[in-house]
Formats: sequence, C-alpha cells, structure tokens
Amino acid sequence: MTLKCDLQYGKGDAEYKLTRVGVKGVRKPIIVQREGTSGKVVHNLNCTFDIYVDLPKEQKGSHMSRNVEVLNEIVADSIKNPIIAVENVAVDILKRLMVHHEYAKEAEVHIEAEYFRESKTPLGRDTLESYTILSGGHIVRDGEITKMIGVEVIGMTACPCGQQTVTEMLDIHSDVPVMTHNQRNVVTLMVYLPEDVDVEANDLIDLVEKSFSSPTFELLKRPDEGQVIINAHSNTKFVEDVVRAVLDNFVKRYTDLPDDVYVDVISDSEESIHKHDAYAEREATLGELRQENQ
Repeated sequence: MTLKCDLQYGKGDAEYKLTRVGVKGVRKPIIVQREGTSGKVVHNLNCTFDIYVDLPKEQKGSHMSRNVEVLNEIVADSIKNPIIAVENVAVDILKRLMVHHEYAKEAEVHIEAEYFRESKTPLGRDTLESYTILSGGHIVRDGEITKMIGVEVIGMTACPCGQQTVTEMLDIHSDVPVMTHNQRNVVTLMVYLPEDVDVEANDLIDLVEKSFSSPTFELLKRPDEGQVIINAHSNTKFVEDVVRAVLDNFVKRYTDLPDDVYVDVISDSEESIHKHDAYAEREATLGELRQENQ
C-alpha cells in the first residue's frame, strides 16, 4: 500500500530543535564471541537499548522505526558473525543512524547488558557471578565518535568510623578485626573513549572489585562466609574511599591511555543502620587524575 504523505517531514506546531528523539527500553539479544584461556567463549547478552537522534526545528517528527530497523539488522548480523565487544555495537548503530536519519546532526546510544562470568570465592570455590555491562556512544555528523564502556558491580563495605567507635566503647586491644556495620555498595564505572581506543569490561570489573572492602558472592558456604566477613572488616572503607580506590586503580592500570579519556565513577552505599544511602562520585579526564596523583 502506498501512503500519500509522510507526516514526520512536515512542520510542527512550534519550531524548536529537540536534543533527543527516539526509542527507549528496546530489548534484544546480542552474541559476543571472545578468546578465552581454553578457546573461544560465546556470551549471549540480554541487552536493553536506548537510541536517539536530534531533530531539527523545522521537522515535525523523527522516523523512530528506523532506529529499531537498524538494531534488528545488527542483531541479525551478530548471529551470523558474532561481535567481540558490545561497545562496537554502539559504534555500528551510530554510524547507521547517520545514514538512515539524513536530517539528524547527532545521534546517541545507551546499552545495558546482563553479564555473567566465572569467579572464585575467597577459599577457592567456583562460582558464577552477575554484573551489568554499560555501553554507548555519541556521534556528530562529519565528526568524531565517542564511545563508552562501563560496568556496574556490587560489593561490600565495612564502616571504619563504626569500627573505631566500637573499639573505643569496649576498650578493645586486639589485632582481630572489630565489628562494625556493613553496606551493600554498588559502583558504576563509565569510561568515555575515542573510537580507536579499547578497554576490556572484565578489567574494569576486576579493578572495581579490588576497591571494595570485599567482593560479594551469590553462594557462600560457612567457611567462605566467615572469610568474606573477616576480609571486609580488615579492610574498612567509607563510600568516598571506594571512589578514590577505583580512580587510583584505574590510573595505575591504564598508563597507556590518552589524557582526554573521560572517567565517571559512582559509589552508591546502601546503608544498614540508616534509612538513607550514602553517595560519592567523581568525573574527570584521565589527564586530570594523573596530575592529582603526582
């Protein structure tokens, strides 16, 4: 059937440019294939996509179905030819959006993916742990692409102030770690990179987990549970300490990245003795962080 007109190309009631127009919360699977220690490892990632373009003031609407068409093309391609990194999907989407939306000057993509990887408990038990991989990017027509790779990691902190207070109140003189209150700490680390620069999500997960009082685990038998508690209470941290530890680990890990790489670290501490959460964040270029660390 042939339609007489395309309303999106008409004029709106008021002529104002819109920064983002598109689709949000589209769920699709993406197949990622990586080299592992014993050969190729395939990850089936359940992803949620937000896909936007800008809209000029003289145009009534955006062709939103084109966003989903682009995504469907990439999903189909990933089944035949598995990709090596989810951030490459974001870059591919951005480039195709510029072709499908000839009126757009900018495009933006956000991707959130469920991710599982093998790990070990403190006493060496095999375990499968869950994480969230964050990805995305931004493109300006005839300009550069900035891509983002990030992770959301859940860990644990033990409060140093509470520990000191208990030590003083009970007049404890011992090398054994003293009780304190704990928090479930959620760290979000996002790294904004040029298109030709890569960072591994697994490496980001590793450096975040080193920044907690202790990592957490889905299944802990009693000896492992006790060891997690001992480890955490021997390594107490404020929410601020976690952000600074992530920054420090990042700076020391990525000595070869350019100074204009942009980093955003968020630590959200779900408090156990309060009804509110504690929060800390730092945004900076890698160059700024290197100068502060001198």
